[in-house]
Amino acid sequence: MVFSAGGRAVGIVAGVVADLMFGDPRRAHPVALFGTGAAAVERHSYSDSRAAGVAHTTGLLVAVAAVGALAEGVGGRRGALREAATVAAATFIALGGTTLCRTGEQMAGLLESGDINGARRLLPSLCGRDPAALDATGLTRAALESIAENTSDAQVSPIVWAAVGGTPAVLVYRAANTLDAMIGNRSPRYARFGWAAARFDDLANLAGARLTGVLVALCAPVVGGSPVAALRAWRRDAHKHPSPNAGVAEASFAGALGVRLGGPTQYAHELEIRPMLGDGRVPEVADLARAVRLSRAVQLAAVVVAVSVAGRSGRRVSPRR
Repeated sequence: MVFSAGGRAVGIVAGVVADLMFGDPRRAHPVALFGTGAAAVERHSYSDSRAAGVAHTTGLLVAVAAVGALAEGVGGRRGALREAATVAAATFIALGGTTLCRTGEQMAGLLESGDINGARRLLPSLCGRDPAALDATGLTRAALESIAENTSDAQVSPIVWAAVGGTPAVLVYRAANTLDAMIGNRSPRYARFGWAAARFDDLANLAGARLTGVLVALCAPVVGGSPVAALRAWRRDAHKHPSPNAGVAEASFAGALGVRLGGPTQYAHELEIRPMLGDGRVPEVADLARAVRLSRAVQLAAVVVAVSVAGRSGRRVSPRR
């Protein structure tokens, strides 16, 4: 018996490199195609009940897991090569860190130049808040909070799942995250039907969000921040946030950047009064640019961690005779 540990690690690196080179596909993105399919299923499965939502979410995620398992396959050297290829493809599909940072840089540029209307048009690419209700300060905070949260959701968490579970795990993670975005909100239509999608997404992000918090603290000096302040804000403030995971990412970013996040948050269906995270000043456009740099550093550190984990968790395979 020999120990083959490289296939998954190689696949993760290849998927990350592809994301760095190309970002999110502009057309026929597999995640968008999944969303279209999920919406079609919902037209037949929807009922204003948790049970219907559990069935809808479970059925779609099991189907995605089966596709991932079939794609990855098993068996010997050929299996290791196939695993590397499928993990690379699945990781590329699941990642969104490059596009996140590019959009954050574009938002910072628009705000720096005073193009508020342009920034409002761009904001839906980052988050689901109502841009018409936001001035320059509100747009800056919304974009920074989105950079923080999605550093975990769009980069760290999918890399974690690719490392520990390969192709099926990372595809299920991305499908769950997509379902949460589609039906996990607390609007009247989805308060019960979307419950299962929201709870599963919370569970799927628990490890990734906390790894994000640790890496934010470690990388804080890259943007002139304090690791101690990042950890202090996480410990003191994260639990106040309505999300058990977004609170970790946003609080640690706030502490690392020396800013204060939270406050009135207007969505299409409701106004939320978010708790204050961090005890610094109101974020400025320069802080948004720093948040993008911090996100990039955290993303790179997460790749290093994931490759190490994948390398240690490789599977035993039999050599050809």
